[in-house]
Amino acid sequence: MALSKEQKLTISEQQHTTSSEQQVALDAELQLWNHTFGYVKSMALKAALDLGIPDAIHQHGGSATIPQIVTRITLHPSKTPCLRRLMRVLTLTGVFGTQELHDDGGGCDDELVYTLTPASRLLVGPSGQNVSPLLNVMLCPIFVSSFLDLRGWFQHEMPDPSPFKMKHGRDIWELAAHDAGFSRLFDAGMVADSGFIMNVVVRECGAVFQGISSLVDVGGGFGGATQAIAKAFPHLECSVLDLPNVVAGAPADTAVKYVAGDMFESVSSADAVFLKDRRATGRTWRRNACLISTS
Repeated sequence: MALSKEQKLTISEQQHTTSSEQQVALDAELQLWNHTFGYVKSMALKAALDLGIPDAIHQHGGSATIPQIVTRITLHPSKTPCLRRLMRVLTLTGVFGTQELHDDGGGCDDELVYTLTPASRLLVGPSGQNVSPLLNVMLCPIFVSSFLDLRGWFQHEMPDPSPFKMKHGRDIWELAAHDAGFSRLFDAGMVADSGFIMNVVVRECGAVFQGISSLVDVGGGFGGATQAIAKAFPHLECSVLDLPNVVAGAPADTAVKYVAGDMFESVSSADAVFLKDRRATGRTWRRNACLISTS
């Protein structure tokens, strides 16, 4: 039996509706997959840092092929095809870029050349411009494992330990005081973060450091922030106040003075007190810095 024009139109509309609903479902599944496998991007970046891939590309002038990268890193020969897959993830996420190297010698395939991007240049720069140590902390198993049982943390009554302390039995500072390896990793990360952000601060907000002759950075760790301030303003007498176990490992080859103490008991005398912290709020990391005049 032949279908009428109206019947054909109805069937077409139903098929279109079904197709649209299927597309919505497929898009929704894709969104869930992106969330589920989002950790792959973080772990790919960690692998690149651990293997030294950014440095390998940098040592080749900022661009390198897979065979050139392999000469600079420790990799089992059987894993070279896997390295290509890792680099694909890292280029799709913007850590590295790519160019094609055309083979003019009669070869069959063009070789991809991997290049540094603005993001990966932050992984190879000099001290004060290199954030690799901070990423090494954030991506280390000690930190990552703290997020693997958030359900258990949410089921505890407030106030309760942080997810980090619930996992490891100590907060970050307590663990650093008892684990020398983690302490070195954490301190290096904080120095790198402070040096990077403070280079921006002294350029953009340098006027706040004028008119004072001394400054104490309270809880400043190894003095990454203070060293950047001292370098930019040589007239300032800069010191760092932190716990004895932190000061014991502080660098000696710097103009910054390190004072062992407890900020909750007393603070060293200075024209200004500098406070800086980094904490997670919502979807972003927030950096806070405060300069308090003591006069």
